[in-house]
Amino acid sequence: MIVTKSWLNEWIDISDVSTDDLCKTFNAIGLEVDRVESYSVPNKIIFGRVLECERHPDADKLSVCKVDIGTSIRQIVCGAANVRAGIDVVVATVGCTMPGGMVIKPVKLRGVESEGMICSASEIGLPEVNKGIMEIDDSIGEYKLGQEVNTHPIFSDDLIEIELTANRGDCLSIRGVSRDLSAAYGSPVRKIAIKQNDDKRLGIGRILSLSHESDHNVNLRYKAIDIKDLKLPFIVSLRLAQIEEDRESDIMSLMLYVTHSSGVILRAYEHSYFKENDDKMAKIELKKDENGFASIMTHNNKKASTIGIIQEEESKVHCSEGVVLIEASYIPPDVISKQMLENKVESGPLYYRTSRGSEPELNRGLDYCLSLIETNSDSTIYGGNIELYDNYEEAIVSVTKSEIDEIIGAEIDKTRITKLLKNLGFNTSKSQGDSYVISIPRYRHDITNKQDVVEEIVRMVGIDNIESKPFVLTEDNRLEDDYFWYKKRKDYRHKAASEGFFESIHFVFDEKKVLNNYGFETLEEKKDLLNPIAKTLDTLRPTLLTGLLKAASSNAKNGYSSIKLFEVGSVFSTAREESVKMAILFSGDTIKDSIQNAGKPSKVDFGFFVQKVSNIIGAFDLEENETSHSLSHKYQSASIMQNGQKIGELFRVHPNVEKDYDLDVTYICELDFQMLDYSLKTAVSKSKYQASQKDLSLIMPNTMSYKTVKESIDEIKPDDIVKFYAVDKYSDEELGENVSLTIRFILQRDDRTLEEEDITSAMDTILDGLNKKLGIGLR
Repeated sequence: MIVTKSWLNEWIDISDVSTDDLCKTFNAIGLEVDRVESYSVPNKIIFGRVLECERHPDADKLSVCKVDIGTSIRQIVCGAANVRAGIDVVVATVGCTMPGGMVIKPVKLRGVESEGMICSASEIGLPEVNKGIMEIDDSIGEYKLGQEVNTHPIFSDDLIEIELTANRGDCLSIRGVSRDLSAAYGSPVRKIAIKQNDDKRLGIGRILSLSHESDHNVNLRYKAIDIKDLKLPFIVSLRLAQIEEDRESDIMSLMLYVTHSSGVILRAYEHSYFKENDDKMAKIELKKDENGFASIMTHNNKKASTIGIIQEEESKVHCSEGVVLIEASYIPPDVISKQMLENKVESGPLYYRTSRGSEPELNRGLDYCLSLIETNSDSTIYGGNIELYDNYEEAIVSVTKSEIDEIIGAEIDKTRITKLLKNLGFNTSKSQGDSYVISIPRYRHDITNKQDVVEEIVRMVGIDNIESKPFVLTEDNRLEDDYFWYKKRKDYRHKAASEGFFESIHFVFDEKKVLNNYGFETLEEKKDLLNPIAKTLDTLRPTLLTGLLKAASSNAKNGYSSIKLFEVGSVFSTAREESVKMAILFSGDTIKDSIQNAGKPSKVDFGFFVQKVSNIIGAFDLEENETSHSLSHKYQSASIMQNGQKIGELFRVHPNVEKDYDLDVTYICELDFQMLDYSLKTAVSKSKYQASQKDLSLIMPNTMSYKTVKESIDEIKPDDIVKFYAVDKYSDEELGENVSLTIRFILQRDDRTLEEEDITSAMDTILDGLNKKLGIGLR
């Protein structure tokens, strides 16, 4: 963002502030100064007026001028094409040393005496304003003939370029920068006086109509003006040259100047572009184009512009006279940025401003623009305006004085806080006592919470002005929830590493297209990422599984035949709610090839992987499970149960997915890390007497699940049975639709060694109960 000191002074009184102090203030309030350039016009260069201008008798391209320099009238020969009688100019008088080192002396040019030089902007050390000499007018303020140019503030100015962060679109204008200076210096932003009287003007409604299906999240305001004899003020040309901007016509240049001054996005259209044949009425339609962008269309669907992005060349103003429509627009930066991310289209020079946040008070820029046109032309402005505004509710942030002081670490005077917020444009009228209720202006879309508000206060107070305080060292109990959470995470990572698994760490972002293809639900559209760092990382991940599969694929391509990976990390629901998961993957060979396995190690299988997971997270049960995504093998998938709750799922990766990722046989599980057991280990007494075991082979329908049998045994088993588990499953033609399931029972008592009749009694109890409940018995 480029500003000049004189330009800023039109919006806020900084006449008593030096450029050095101004730069220090900018840096202190977070507007980093990138460069400073001073314009210094040499002495003996003065204001003059061309009284007469005649063609040189011996040179067609030279003119002989009589120039009033205040103290006398001098004859000067000039070669500029735009020199003529009646204009005010800048004259280098005899004895002046020009910036290039040339000294002005009396000379004869083609036999005609010349005492001085009528100068262009570049000849006196200013940026090139236009082709030819400078034509001075009253837009620069008061000046006198004969006055040295370097005594005038416009010509003895300092240019300052400010480096802005992406969230500070509100400072992409002179008014926006002045607003920050207002808070820093405690001086009000000046209001530019604009006088308008629509009483006797022809109404705009006679020549323009606007139709729309909805507001499309945009604000629009139109004025119409019949342009005649528009002359671009010198100060506008000079300042556009200083900010290194130029436009093809005077009306376009004037609007660019107003946009840079006020921050309001302005465009000009030829009225005839929207007319149908000889109809006097221009008809503008607001519609969405084929890419979903809000666009300005003609009645026959011919696009004039894409709001906030680009204007079509055909709709621009190319003539110097005629009826012109001036449009002021605003579109929220988050809306336009998201649309541009989804559908990349060609953008114009104003997109940089709209995507970072332009000025939403459209009347400020539009009225200022019309006032300049009316002052510098014989144009006629149509009365009234055509406008469209969206439904917008101001963001409200509540914070107390004590919270502000606590966050800053110092006490800031309440009156000072209120004044700072007011000068920044924040509305605190609803505040009571020490509680601030702050309405955030729309141009500060980056302010969303109390921390942001406090940051603004610190920025304006100045971090160097906040008293430093020594650390207060007190011994607190550090064993809080955060510590135990860290410890739990560390312990489970170490357990996984001790089982031979390598930790894999990924971004919390993932590719939405891949996730959707596998059936995972991603973020809701309104909560999705606005500016992802890459197309393959365009959403927050809902699972760790795809990341581990990509990592495993990379390992496989690098020649690893046994891949063991795990990750503990954050995942996000569709509502952007964060949780922590743990995922474990085993792919390929169970061990390295060696002489013991004849170079042909076995592949990982379901049982092997289950045991590995159990070694990490402890004992668990498996239940039949059908996943909601398509990564899993339909017939090798199970829910992981601990303490009667589902804590995750375990499955073989579907062969098609294994093929997609160039993987061998692969098993993977994902666990809810919050639900993994991490309770205090409590010592319990164990029997000193010998344990006994007994196997029962049961005949049961092949449709009956082990879960059903297990639940029944849990209900009926006597206290002597301390645990039981399935050890074998068998079926053949003789069994038909039944299977044989062998269950091993471990029996033990605390007071004595069990005898054979105790074991038999316990087994009879189990068999009787299973027969009554499920109708199954011994094989």
